[in-house]
Amino acid sequence: MRIINSIVLSFAISLITAPVAWSSGSHTDDTDPDHGVAVTRLLMPIMSSSRGMDLFIDKGCVACHAVNGVGGHDASALDAHDMEEFMNPFDLAAKMWAMAPYMIEAQEEALGEQIMFTGEELADIIAFLHDDNQQHEFSENNLTEMAREMMDHGHGETTAVEEHEEEIGHGHEEGEEHDD
Repeated sequence: MRIINSIVLSFAISLITAPVAWSSGSHTDDTDPDHGVAVTRLLMPIMSSSRGMDLFIDKGCVACHAVNGVGGHDASALDAHDMEEFMNPFDLAAKMWAMAPYMIEAQEEALGEQIMFTGEELADIIAFLHDDNQQHEFSENNLTEMAREMMDHGHGETTAVEEHEEEIGHGHEEGEEHDD
């Protein structure tokens, strides 16, 4: 079903951008004859939320961001159910661009280098971040040993979950007193 959803989403995006994605004519003709506007020859990748889930872990996004409460808590959670139902995938890329200086600094500190993405990898991660059904399949069982190590960056002797337990509500039972 997810593959069909990805194909339908890709098809819908290409319909919305039909003059862009399906432009035809010679390479010397840069205008759309029906609309008189410049034509850009872009292709939208087929986005896979299941590949995106694996990349979310393998690329280290999970070190700082949580989905379903699983992952790091040094940056915002990226749960699909908290996002708009329909979203332009380039909006997430724009948000990442705006946060790039901070994210690069955090990546270099935590992982020793900046994370690099291909366009297809980024498309797949975006698909995962907007697929509530795929995110419901994401659990601690998906984490690799490397991902667990990345999540514990900069937390000394405590794990990331222990370090952030107050923030994520795992520190105390409701109504229980605690020292700050």
